[in-house]
Amino acid sequence: MIAANFSPIQTAPPISNLNRPFNLQLLSSFLSRRRKKINAAVLISVDRSEMDWIRRFSVGCFSDRRSNKDFKMEADSGGVDVFSTSAKPPPEHLIIMVNGLIGSAADWRFAAEQFVKKVPDKVIVHRSECNSSKLTFDGVDLMGERLAAEVLAVVKCRPEVQKISFVAHSLGGLIARYAIGRLYEHSPEHRPIGIPKVAGIPTIATTEEHRNDSVQSLEHPCKARIAGLEPMNFVTFATPHLGSKGHKQLPILCGLPFLERRASQTAHLVAGRTGKHLFLNDRDDGKPPLLLQMVNDSDNLKFISALRAFKRRVAYANANYDHMVGWRTSSIRRQHELPPKSDLLITDERYPHIVRTERETMDNIRNKASSVIGDQSIDLEEKMIRGLTQVPWERVDVSFHKSRQRYVAHNTIQVKSYWMNSDGTDVVFHMIDNFLL
Repeated sequence: MIAANFSPIQTAPPISNLNRPFNLQLLSSFLSRRRKKINAAVLISVDRSEMDWIRRFSVGCFSDRRSNKDFKMEADSGGVDVFSTSAKPPPEHLIIMVNGLIGSAADWRFAAEQFVKKVPDKVIVHRSECNSSKLTFDGVDLMGERLAAEVLAVVKCRPEVQKISFVAHSLGGLIARYAIGRLYEHSPEHRPIGIPKVAGIPTIATTEEHRNDSVQSLEHPCKARIAGLEPMNFVTFATPHLGSKGHKQLPILCGLPFLERRASQTAHLVAGRTGKHLFLNDRDDGKPPLLLQMVNDSDNLKFISALRAFKRRVAYANANYDHMVGWRTSSIRRQHELPPKSDLLITDERYPHIVRTERETMDNIRNKASSVIGDQSIDLEEKMIRGLTQVPWERVDVSFHKSRQRYVAHNTIQVKSYWMNSDGTDVVFHMIDNFLL
């Protein structure tokens, strides 16, 4: 009778074995496995329903619908272009974003998307990728040449662009300064269609094009151009414009002289030629350090003329908690020119981490030059300050002293990763709101 009651079960004992003693333990084990399968099937069904609901909910609350509809990311010329898909006619302002040491194009993803969302019909953003990861150890000059070539390739692919700006983080600011020195040119106001002619980079042109250029040069006055485009904004975030060799220029060393000396001696072992450039230890062929060369024009590279060509030059600098780049070197100031710490307590409701903005004029530059002209000894840092301040800068001091993300201020200032550096969003918005378009 017992066997008959369980005959529907597939693994019940065969008829020939009915006379054998029934194994209750075996039956219990089988029923337990059966219940688990049924429960698993129910759970899978419930999980799928819940996941579908979560997916539908997340589309509305957590994802940005505009990210799929209103702008597009497209790999192009060794980087990533971010632009609006609805902009007609196509935007005319090209923004080149440059990453820092061991960085990548992804570092500027948040800022690039905010740019396109804010002014979709005005800008196309190119996040450079020619100097990423270990390639950032190759030296400022080589990386600058790569960036210049990448910019020319982008301009060639987008003949509709007429203006150009650079936004760079950390080491990327030095790379961008070198690149614009290579891309600088004097050309007629009207840029002919085709590849722009840039000093030191050969281009191909027909006789007809040369004839047209000659006619245009008579009809239009010459004007400074970067890659054949009108230069607008040159913006750096936490860039070591004066290098990392000076006292407290690399804050992680705590200003200890023996550590700073040791870092200067071993930088090339950690960061290759880039380390030599940052610590001013490069003297190739008896020439001055590269960063010192980059504060003046040379025969082939017009570093200061290129900077002067931009309508704005802006240096965003962390006033504290940046362990990689000191306040002086990122804001291009002397020690006594740094604002008092009381100024760092000022807060702005709209931009809570922007504590001070200083706009320099040519009169300010002349007054500063006259005040330091009596100095008898001029070190490398002073020479670089004097060279870079031949043109006026806007200095924006940033402080994350009340932020939980203050200990990663070097990355927070650019919102390298939104989940880890989101407190820097107001700094990014400050840059966008003040951008010349």
